[in-house]
Amino acid sequence: MYLASERRYEKMKYNRCGASGLLLPAVSLGLWHNFGDTAKYENMKEMCFCAFDLGITHFDLANNYGPKPGSAEQNFGKILKEEMMPYRDEMIISTKAGYDMWEGPYGNWGSRKYLIASLDQSLKRMGLEYVDIFYHHRMDPNTPLEETMGALAQIVKSGKALYAGISNYDGETLEKAANILDELHVPFIINQNRYSMLDRSPEKNGLLNKARQLKKGVITFSPLAQGKLSDRYLNGIPKDSRIKTDGRFLNENSINDSLIFGIRELNEMARRRNQSLAQMALAWLLAKEGVTSVLVGASKKEQIIDNVKAIENTEFSDAELAEIDRICEKIGME
Repeated sequence: MYLASERRYEKMKYNRCGASGLLLPAVSLGLWHNFGDTAKYENMKEMCFCAFDLGITHFDLANNYGPKPGSAEQNFGKILKEEMMPYRDEMIISTKAGYDMWEGPYGNWGSRKYLIASLDQSLKRMGLEYVDIFYHHRMDPNTPLEETMGALAQIVKSGKALYAGISNYDGETLEKAANILDELHVPFIINQNRYSMLDRSPEKNGLLNKARQLKKGVITFSPLAQGKLSDRYLNGIPKDSRIKTDGRFLNENSINDSLIFGIRELNEMARRRNQSLAQMALAWLLAKEGVTSVLVGASKKEQIIDNVKAIENTEFSDAELAEIDRICEKIGME
């Protein structure tokens, strides 16, 4: 049985999630990749143990994380049951529903039937009575927002989730969702969105400003732009890159000369700050007003150890911020 480090809370920083009472670690662990049935179970355990020993209390999943869909929740549930359940009350566990999960018309988007059924399945896979945060995973252009938010309200009031969240929303829809949930007296506290130096969409679509105005937390995924903001591609595409084995989210065409030259410049800047490029990219996000936590993925525990060091220096001068913007504009920001 896993025994957690007695020093696990000594260095991690914890940020208040919006105006709620919940604190999240500055760095959270996402189980989007490397926790499915194609990954090694012993490595999954090592990464979860390492994260928790470093003060990472938040573990983020979704119904369709795998492959196959559902397997990340199932594997994480096995780790909980066999090793980590004594620490359940020290953990923030989140999951989501919104993307395609099962065949037929009821396994996708944002209907009341899909969201409630999906969470029931997620809880069964993980062996839990409740999750701490349950998200609607993406905006649904066809289901009334009142129905989707009503489902989140029912889920929270039933005790199957402690807090509600939304993911991949824009600022305008966030405000509408927040108004509905406030009227229903539901603790909606957090938004999860893709955000990095190379992807400024939460700034462009109004999400970041609106979340600050409404006093809701923001947690970012893909903070390293699928590994582009790391030392992984400084010299081109390595043979063991995920691009070679899984091109769904990153393809060879995106690793071009402009990107390589740009990340080399960013890497040199990080070196002057005594950080790795990945650490600087995470620190850049944590320096943003309103960002509560950054979600990091990992394929080995050493990456988690390296990423957590980002919290040691999140101060940037105006000149550094301007230089980052200049380089990223040259690379091509989304």
